[in-house]
Amino acid sequence: MPKHCLVFDLDDTLYLERDYVHSGFEHVGAYTERELGIPNFAERAWSLFSAGHRAKIFEEILQEQSIHLERSALDHMVGLYRSHSPKIWLLPDALHCLNVLRGRVRLAIISDGPVEAQRSKVAVLRLDQWFDPILLTEELGRGYSKPSDASFRLVQERFGLAAGCCCYVADNPAKDFVAPRKLGWRTIRIRRIGGLHVEVEANGERAADLELSDLSGLPTLLEETWLSHLLPSEGSSHWGASRSE
Repeated sequence: MPKHCLVFDLDDTLYLERDYVHSGFEHVGAYTERELGIPNFAERAWSLFSAGHRAKIFEEILQEQSIHLERSALDHMVGLYRSHSPKIWLLPDALHCLNVLRGRVRLAIISDGPVEAQRSKVAVLRLDQWFDPILLTEELGRGYSKPSDASFRLVQERFGLAAGCCCYVADNPAKDFVAPRKLGWRTIRIRRIGGLHVEVEANGERAADLELSDLSGLPTLLEETWLSHLLPSEGSSHWGASRSE
């Protein structure tokens, strides 16, 4: 059995989250036009999102058009967004990386987010081809969402590996790297163009050991370290330091 595990985040690590958002807006927009007679809902929602709005986008659009809906109707729209089968796909670098690594390291996922939405993403991307376990923190219950270390401990116990044999690959320094670093895991930030957190700078405990622009170089990086049984030390030039440190 492989002696190391590589644990991935989902959103903006394996696919672009903005593609999921756009897909969800289109799905809700089709409903609002068909059932509520509201035109261009998806276009307006995407415009607000692209301008940096991240909360209450649906409410903003309804207020702009002086449309009042009962809370239950608004909740239904949110439910449609979260439960829709999204038009998303693994990015080419992610697909190549996973195919190269399959069977060579143990692969798992730890992902936050509304469980219904995350399940839909997992299903559409067919992630069970590569990953086991797939831990959706909201599904696990209270206290498992990042930056808690609970889900990371679960993976480590599941595989029976030392912390130094584990690495987390993710994109959001606000919450992704604090827990695994404290446990002694290695951490890699994927800072890809189009990611929602690509411009966020980080240092200290929030920074990863290494930053990559995508996953294309990850198999080679592991060949030079783990897969040749040369576990990187704290000062290893293979891992380097975060650009922000």
